[in-house]
Formats: sequence, C-alpha cells, structure tokens
Amino acid sequence: MTDARLRHGKASLALSFFAQGVAFAILVTRIPAIQKQYGWSDAVLPVFLAAVPVLAGVGSLAAEALARRVGPAAVLRWSQPMVLLSLLGVGGGREMWHGALALGLFGVSVGMLDASMNMLGVSLQRAYGRSIMLGFHAAYSLGGIVGASLAGLGAHWELSLLVSYLPVVAVLAPTVLVASRWYVDAASAGGAGGAVGAGRGGGKAAGAFSFRLLLPLCMVMAIAYIGDSTVANWSAKYLRDVLGSSEALATVPYNVYMVTTLIGRSVGDLGVRRFGAVAVVRCGAVVAAVGFGVVAAARTPWMGMAGFTLLGLGLCVIVPQTFAAAGRMFPADSDVAVARLNVFNYVGFLVGSPLVGAVGDAWNYRAAMLVPMGLVLVTLVYARSFDGEGGRYGGGHERSRTVDVG
Repeated sequence: MTDARLRHGKASLALSFFAQGVAFAILVTRIPAIQKQYGWSDAVLPVFLAAVPVLAGVGSLAAEALARRVGPAAVLRWSQPMVLLSLLGVGGGREMWHGALALGLFGVSVGMLDASMNMLGVSLQRAYGRSIMLGFHAAYSLGGIVGASLAGLGAHWELSLLVSYLPVVAVLAPTVLVASRWYVDAASAGGAGGAVGAGRGGGKAAGAFSFRLLLPLCMVMAIAYIGDSTVANWSAKYLRDVLGSSEALATVPYNVYMVTTLIGRSVGDLGVRRFGAVAVVRCGAVVAAVGFGVVAAARTPWMGMAGFTLLGLGLCVIVPQTFAAAGRMFPADSDVAVARLNVFNYVGFLVGSPLVGAVGDAWNYRAAMLVPMGLVLVTLVYARSFDGEGGRYGGGHERSRTVDVG
C-alpha cells in the first residue's frame, strides 16, 4: 500500500470523525428545543434519551456483522449519511412518533458509525506503525466544539431545528460521501499492507477473539464514559446549585472541558509514541481523578472550573487508547473487538448520569463527584491491558518505515 493511500485514508477518516462530532453536538445541545417541539413531558423525555444509546449498542453489534461481509469502510460510508439525515428527521417532525422514529434511526446509525470509524482507525494505526488514534478523536472533539457553537447560534437567533440542521447536513453529507472513496480497510486495500489486513485476517488465528479477555477494556471504556457523561449532564447544575455561580457562568465548564479534551488529544499521540500507552493511560486516569477531587472540594465556581479542566485533560486519552488496545489484543479480530468494546461506550453513558444523580439526591452532589473519581482510579488496575505485542503506537516499539506517512 502506498504512503499516499495511507495519507488519504487518514485525512478522510479524520473528516468522518469531525463530521460525527458536529452531528452529535448539534443534536444533544438542542435537547430542550427538541422537547419543546414535540411536547414531551419531563417524564417522557428520559425514556427517549435512554433509548438512543440502547439502540446505538444494537447498531454497534450490527456493524460487527456487516463489517464481516462488506468491510467497515462500506459500513461507515452509508451509516454516516444516515446519521446526518436522521437529524433532518428530528428537526422536521411534529408528531411524537416522528421524533421517536428519527431518534431511533439516529441511535442505530450512530452505533454503526462509531464502531466502523474506530475499526478503520485501529487498522490505519496498525499500518502507520505509530499512534494516530488520539488524532482522530481530536477531530471528533473539534467537531463537537463547532457543532455546539452552531447550536448555540441557532438557539440565540431562535431558529427552528430544521433551519439549524439543514445547512449542516447539506454541507457535511455530500462531503463525507465524496471523502469515503479514500477510506482504507482490509477489503479496499485488497490485503495489501499486511498490517491493515490484520484487522480481518492476519495475525492470530481466526476465532482467537475472547470476550473474557476483552472485559477489562470494556470496564475501562464504561468508566471513561461515566466520567464524560457526568461532566456533560451535571457540570452546569453543580456550578449553579452547589458553587453558586450565575446561569451564564454555569455553561462554561463543559465548553472548557471540550476545549481541553481537544488539546489533550491533539498532543496525546506524541505522549504515546514517547512513553507508551500504559504510561499515558495511567497518567490520564490520575489527572482525571484529581480533577474530580478538585470539583468535589471546590468552594468557588472558578475552582470548580479548574477541576473540570483537569477532567478534560485526563479523560481525553483513555477512550482512543482503549480502542487501540483492543485492536492490538486481537489483531485477527480487531473489528469484532472494537464493535463489542464500543457497546460499553453506551453502557457508561446510560449508567453515569443516573448514578451521579441518585447519589446526589440521596446524599449530596459533592459526594456524588467522588463516585466517578473512585471509578476512574480503577483504570489503574487494568492499565497493563493497554500493553501490547508491539508498537509504541500502542505499547512497545515504533515500527520503522522508509517514508514517514504523516
């Protein structure tokens, strides 16, 4: 496989991560507007919101089955437009069943999209011989910042959901379809560049996948998303109700968290190449735990924001490296491993917010912040699972190449 082919595959996949970040952000940041448009009560809304990650888990498993038949590049090529078009369905509907159908399509397709994107990322990283997964997730974080900003503008100008979503879909859908011609996976490469082909055929013997061996990484993935969902769902309430900030200031921590996530992921690959994945994951877990501790101990809104800043820098490295570790653990079945692991993304999302809310209601929200702090420290116990058969792209050495592919 030529270096140019790999560079094009890397750029097109980064664009896919960026587009998904935009799409997800403009949906979740307009949830109050969606609730108002469909007239959902506060009791009904959580049911719909919980259904999305459940269906996303189903979509991730469907991506596993489809990838075996047609390859993850084909799954990604068609699931991403489905995600974008489902946004138009959410924005254009009026009846409750319209919203339910559109969110259901979004859930299934986003699960397929997340799984197939990371399948390709793992394969490309193996081909590069050095860590690049954090860069893809940095593109996702950048997309999230752009999407949240666009959603904020739409809310400020009081635009309807359809008017807000239509320009985004009109730009991104054809762009990702055109870029998809450069996706690289085992099928499109025709088996060239054995490292890419290892995702579905090289390396260990077929059938070597063991879910029992994957479980430590599944736990780490769920813990990371428990932490992430805590910030997403509770940071504003915590600053406002516990630390006494203004409404405007309460919106700042999540934006800061997203920016520090972008910064951490942008430089994280350098850390993996220099120190290895185990050291980077351990460091991220400790920084995240300290962040939760600072939030729990904070007495002022600014101290609380400092804690959320540390959280972004700590949590941001864990998820990309968990996917990379799964690919190294099962080189002959990396697509299967990534799809199964991706399900625990949604498990963490489902568990995190209710768990913190239950502890906060039963005791207090300072104590509630200690729950994800304790959980993220569990990552230290499983850090050795991030060591691999090779690759300071993920564990021990950096494969030499005649030409650096970027």
